Amino acid sequence: MSEKQAATKGLKKVLGLTSLFIITIGLVVSQTSVVSILQGAGLGGGTFFVAILIAFIITLCYISTYSELSLMMPKAGSISTYTAVSLGHFAAIIAALSAYVAPAIFATPAEMLLMQHVLDTIAPGSFTNIALILLWLFTILNVLGINLFASIQSIISFTMLVTLVVIGFAGTFHASNEISTAHIFTDMFHSGSSVFSLILVSLWPFVGFEMVCDLIEEAKNPVKHIPKAMFIASIVMFFAYSLIAFAAMKQVPAAELANTDIPHLVLGKIIFGDAGKIIVMVLAITTTSGLISAALAAVPRMLYGMAHHRQLPVIFMMLHPKWKTPWFGIIFLSALITLPVLIFGKNPNALLMLIISSASCWLLTYIIAHIDLIVLRKKYPKHQRPFKSPMFPLLQVVGIAGMAYAFFNNAPTPELRLKVYINTALFICSTALFAFLWVKYKMKKGLFEAEAIEQAIKD
Repeated sequence: MSEKQAATKGLKKVLGLTSLFIITIGLVVSQTSVVSILQGAGLGGGTFFVAILIAFIITLCYISTYSELSLMMPKAGSISTYTAVSLGHFAAIIAALSAYVAPAIFATPAEMLLMQHVLDTIAPGSFTNIALILLWLFTILNVLGINLFASIQSIISFTMLVTLVVIGFAGTFHASNEISTAHIFTDMFHSGSSVFSLILVSLWPFVGFEMVCDLIEEAKNPVKHIPKAMFIASIVMFFAYSLIAFAAMKQVPAAELANTDIPHLVLGKIIFGDAGKIIVMVLAITTTSGLISAALAAVPRMLYGMAHHRQLPVIFMMLHPKWKTPWFGIIFLSALITLPVLIFGKNPNALLMLIISSASCWLLTYIIAHIDLIVLRKKYPKHQRPFKSPMFPLLQVVGIAGMAYAFFNNAPTPELRLKVYINTALFICSTALFAFLWVKYKMKKGLFEAEAIEQAIKD
């Protein structure tokens, strides 16, 4: 029996459309997403609705691209598989680690620190180290199996969505101190804020829908359910984000929304009084738990797929003998997330820098994915495509342009932008060095030597 055969006998196909939809929601919705939406509402007023719409259109572009790519090559490696076939293993490793490991290092710790900050503000000293406790609790649950994870994720994501919608509707119809609807929509056309300056703020809450593609080998009917899960989740969140932004504009002065790092707590207290603290506490815990749990489900499966393509050490494709889960990848990812939490502690000043650094790495990966699809359409024109991105290559060109613009305008101040560029450059350069050494000396392949699609699917 070969090393690869010994490592794994395959993942279980147990996820239906409902489970995939719930997981997708959990992958995308986070406290940092809600904070971005509320701060964007404060910065842009009614203009922010236009920014949300533009971000939603850019999101549909990348969902369309990933839907075609994932069903064309239905493997857990996702972006690493697609890029290996189109551009070679060097670019594939950089793209995959930028899309998944960078957010693990930057965004997930930011989410956990924000939760800790909110809970410490509401009840000082009552929730010491709850972020790390939740992280390792969900690590254990994910190792114990995808069925158990999906059941827990359904409860978390349902509670999170209900909480968001309750806050949105309550804020919309709450009469106290509200700003008139007419003023909000008049502001949409007369605001001094530029729509384009708000693109990254509005795009961050829509990042991550494609991560459900890493669960494609565990989907019961991936051809129908993977694209549906992403498209339905994106539409649901477009309306949910718009609703909560509208509620915030009606209830909270713009300057207060824009200048606080916990605007959801401010909004909750205005609408519900002291009870708002409990509601925001529930929102904080469920959004962070959902993100942690979903990330620990999706990212290790991507690492599992990369190991199958020999882009990572074989230990990443080892499955637990009983639960059939990529146990080493799950524990490895949890350790990566733990380090920044310990380093930054409870420093809320690091949150924005961590979030934008994560988003910047992610945007580069989306650009690579769009390029992958364009290359593969030309390279394999007759290959079976159960889903075909419409209006090719318009959506890909729009997606690349939107992501590039957001990347080069990724921070509100030049000082912060410089820090983000340094973080992004350090991560990309270190990843590129690893990819160079691994491809050249371990895989013994050319840096841009593309993998045959038949071999990629077989692996």
